[in-house]
Amino acid sequence: MSTPSNKATARDWLGLSLLVFASLLIAADLSVLLFAIPDMSAQLAPSGPQLLWIIDIYGFALAGLLITMGTLGDRIGRRRLLMIGAGLFATASLAAAFAPSAEMLIVLRAALGIGGATMAPSTLGLIRNMFHDDRQRQTAIAIWTGGFAGGAGLGPILGGVLLQNFWWGSVFLVNLPAMLLLLVAAPFLLPESKDPNPGRFDLLSVVLSMLAVLPTIYGIKELAAYGYALLPTVSLVAGLVFALIFVLRQRWLVVPLIDLKLFAVPSFTAAVLSNAIVMFAMLGISLYNVQYLLSVLGMEPFPAALWSLAPALLVGVGITAATMLSKSLPKHVLVAAGLVISGVGMLLIGRLTIESGLFPFLAAAAVMTVGVGMVTALANDMVMAAAPKEKAGAASALSETGTELSGATGIAILGTIGAAVYHAAMSGMVPAGLPEAAKAAAESTLGGAMAVAAQLGGESGVALLANAQAAFMTAMSTTGSSAGLILVGSAVLVLLLSRRGRVPALSPAE
Repeated sequence: MSTPSNKATARDWLGLSLLVFASLLIAADLSVLLFAIPDMSAQLAPSGPQLLWIIDIYGFALAGLLITMGTLGDRIGRRRLLMIGAGLFATASLAAAFAPSAEMLIVLRAALGIGGATMAPSTLGLIRNMFHDDRQRQTAIAIWTGGFAGGAGLGPILGGVLLQNFWWGSVFLVNLPAMLLLLVAAPFLLPESKDPNPGRFDLLSVVLSMLAVLPTIYGIKELAAYGYALLPTVSLVAGLVFALIFVLRQRWLVVPLIDLKLFAVPSFTAAVLSNAIVMFAMLGISLYNVQYLLSVLGMEPFPAALWSLAPALLVGVGITAATMLSKSLPKHVLVAAGLVISGVGMLLIGRLTIESGLFPFLAAAAVMTVGVGMVTALANDMVMAAAPKEKAGAASALSETGTELSGATGIAILGTIGAAVYHAAMSGMVPAGLPEAAKAAAESTLGGAMAVAAQLGGESGVALLANAQAAFMTAMSTTGSSAGLILVGSAVLVLLLSRRGRVPALSPAE
């Protein structure tokens, strides 16, 4: 039962706006560079591997340090760590905007990732300690979820708008006003919170967590992008081995970096699993969505980005609906419903054809994103509600790390399935007499087939392009259907996990 004393104040809601804005920019920086690549490449002339590291190192650093920073915030103070991260994020953004070389930009993007990892768990951990009333906390987390999801979709749009008027470095300078505002206003609007009895900080666990997360994500991303190779395979296996060692060490420690007993709470396990699975499916299908707009419908990149943002805005509809319905329905039931709705959207994407056009695609994507909004809003609230207040940062970091890993895994697994289907569909469809390199390119990706078709020209080129687009749609159908079935199946799993109800809290939550 809520009492007037635990209701949030106007100061708390203003503080929430700071946290949401910070989360939005953290998410936007994952993709803000996409449209800046041509201009940046022209000035800095990065090699192929350097370009990949410029794009990916931010996400690697972010994911690798979430667990460490979440636990550190619980110990030294979440507001303090948030401000440290904001200072680092602002400094790295300013330097990245004027980076003189590709090597320096890689270093500065890594610094941005460290700053993002320093801030991200603290934003959600502070919300857990600012909003004590269940309904208000749920609303606050729903708003935070909308900001984070909006940032992921806003990144390419923001980059495109800035590049129409400024140079490529401007995509980093937009971070400065927000970070400066956070540094000035945080001491007045955000209350400090931390674990009063944190125990010993285990440095070996910190090292093991990074050795588990970083090689795993690197291996998954490289294998998804380029197929089998020795280094990423070894990296993936090493990451999994270190993950096992990390888990075993947490079970032995009196004061672990991550308390695995959190998973004894059915609602916590169901929430982390739901967030992970919906990210697995959404990022796995996103590659096909972009290619459908660009390479099948023939749209230019910026209009395609704008149209792809339209259904993403409906995440807010899912968040609002879930928040309102949770007043009368159990949260785990609504999370399962969100998984089913998102799965239906995926299945609809799987039924698109070349002739479907833009608006059926937008309708299917809209259904998918409404379900995603329902899942993420309520799952994040379930994570925070299940975790003790003093462990809010660590619980948030654990959930966010799970989504990072599952997103990379989704791209790898669903991407591999789609690539195999495309290759099989293109077998025997490439004109005879082509060089082996051109034949391999056309049978590997739609982009490769388009390049070969453009070189061929004439009826042969037109026929090759038509066959490649048809093969791509077969791959997209298989991937969308697979993702949809995974989401619907996971809804059943969430209901089974939550059937036992909630077990006693690990420690006093208030």
